[in-house]
Amino acid sequence: MSQFELKDEQNHPRTQVPEFTRMVEQSLSRRRFLGGAAALSAVAFFSASPLSRAMAAATGTSPLLGFEAVPTSTADSFVVPPGYQAERLISWGDPLFSNVAEFINGGGNSAADQLGQFGDNNDGMSFFPLNDDTAILAINNEYCNYELMFAHQGKQMTAEDVKKAQAAQGVSVLTLNKSADGWRFAKDGKYNRRIHANTPMAIGGPARGNALLQTSADPKGEQALGTFNNCANGMTPWGTYLTCEENVNGYFGSKGQAEITPAQARYGIGLEDAGWQWHAFDERFDLAKHPNECNRFGWVVEIDPKDPSSTPIKRTALGRFKHENAELVIDKDGHVVVYLGDDERGEHLYRFVSEGKYNPNDMAANRDLLDQGTLYVARFDAADGELKGKGEWLELTFGKNGLTPENGFNSQAEVLIHARLAATQVGATTMDRPEWVAAHPTEPVVFCTLTNNKNRGVKDNQPVGGPNPRAENHYGQILRWQPANGRHTAAAFDWDLFLLAGNPTVHRNNLYAGSANINKDNMFNSPDGIGFDQAGRLWIQTDGKYSNEGDFASMGNNQMLCADPASGEVRRFLTGPIACEITGLAFSPDQKTLFVGVQHPGEDLAGSHFPLGGDSTPRSSVMMITREDGGIIGA
Repeated sequence: MSQFELKDEQNHPRTQVPEFTRMVEQSLSRRRFLGGAAALSAVAFFSASPLSRAMAAATGTSPLLGFEAVPTSTADSFVVPPGYQAERLISWGDPLFSNVAEFINGGGNSAADQLGQFGDNNDGMSFFPLNDDTAILAINNEYCNYELMFAHQGKQMTAEDVKKAQAAQGVSVLTLNKSADGWRFAKDGKYNRRIHANTPMAIGGPARGNALLQTSADPKGEQALGTFNNCANGMTPWGTYLTCEENVNGYFGSKGQAEITPAQARYGIGLEDAGWQWHAFDERFDLAKHPNECNRFGWVVEIDPKDPSSTPIKRTALGRFKHENAELVIDKDGHVVVYLGDDERGEHLYRFVSEGKYNPNDMAANRDLLDQGTLYVARFDAADGELKGKGEWLELTFGKNGLTPENGFNSQAEVLIHARLAATQVGATTMDRPEWVAAHPTEPVVFCTLTNNKNRGVKDNQPVGGPNPRAENHYGQILRWQPANGRHTAAAFDWDLFLLAGNPTVHRNNLYAGSANINKDNMFNSPDGIGFDQAGRLWIQTDGKYSNEGDFASMGNNQMLCADPASGEVRRFLTGPIACEITGLAFSPDQKTLFVGVQHPGEDLAGSHFPLGGDSTPRSSVMMITREDGGIIGA
């Protein structure tokens, strides 16, 4: 967690306790619940599906995991298994065009330079193949490290500095060409593009034109300006990129007399920002002057990477909250289903089901499928002490489930703009920071990382139990569910926990040691990014504590692991440099190249000089991994 996220949390602690949370209360004693009897089996409970039968029959070493696990590391390097090689594709500040300046060590580039350079803190990414030797890689740029970007470390910000920070966020679209040496970034490539905090955007869906989205610059509420704090991502089968706006609240503030509404407070918006200082130099981030501007962020944005002149669209039907990623699947009946996590302690897991159906024979007809549909939020139930149970998707539609004017909702637009309030109203389960969601490529099974929640059972009276079984949860877990009848559009589902991260070298015979598939050789904390390859391997990335002290002893730097969903086996695939997060993954279609993000190495001046070494400024980078024999990654 960056210094800005820490400040944001201190400024805006979650104080609201959802009155209608219908999570089954656990009557089990703490001693019994944390005892060895509650240890989790790696074998799933989905006994009816082919995947379950494979899981139940799996013994010994996983046939899916064909690489040698790497040990933990605290080195300032990027380590991959024997037989693999990793090279840098691109780093923060690398120019996308020949007429743009190269990166200046120490972060000395101008705002104008940054507009044409690869953005900072790369996160989620998607690979779009065009032909055998040309592709597009769309990559999120989440936020900035002021301590690395500016010589003054953010302590003497100017209007020019804010413009540079705004230019460093958003999305970088890259053209890739393939040669005998593999994939390479093409400077001046046809599709190269930077999308940033001042890029014009359309507003689509039910909230378009609503009074809460109207500003003096956009009195119709139909055209937003920019996207920022772009965390994870998604991609559509019609060839577009979905970028997700996450911690946008921390950019707004005011030294004026702005009145903070309860709805704004629920989204962490207040007079004091998270330290970004945008409101001091760009008045549209001043709540006293433009109170509705904050409502125009916190959305999923759809981008056409093949058309650099296209206007991105904010898809409001998918709800407004701190979006992590957008995992899109096509259900058997053709409806588009998008799974969405709200990355904050005590928030919720969502699902969107399109009104229309996907037409594989008419890509143009699919372009607005994300504008009309139904948003749902998840409720999880479990018997006492069980780490599995039933669940239900609760509809977030105006006029239903208490979403009425009597309860503060006057339209479907308001339900979507205030999706968090709507989720509380209908009784959704509070979760341990829902992060990335990943759907299995061949089975109707979905996974979600719940990265941590130090407040559960301690603050906010969030109940301990079910999919969130630990108080003061600083290790995280991975949730799994199977929709009823294998239909992603079904209202009901079965769930269990695929794993509990933990530290078995520090804790014994309790849930903080982790589940049965976690041991001293593969332990980690705070699972964050996840994704499947075509063979069904589940790749797990971490954004956790790297202190290597106390509860986190011997865990090393952040890492990427690979799991077999059938056997439950987990192996560490790579480790990252000092103080980084490993985040973002994309495979080439032949599964022989894996692109992985290294975010914020050396944050808070932790001593990294990755990726160039020496006394160079540490820079977030995209790494490209291949096998020395040219084979499939992970096999």
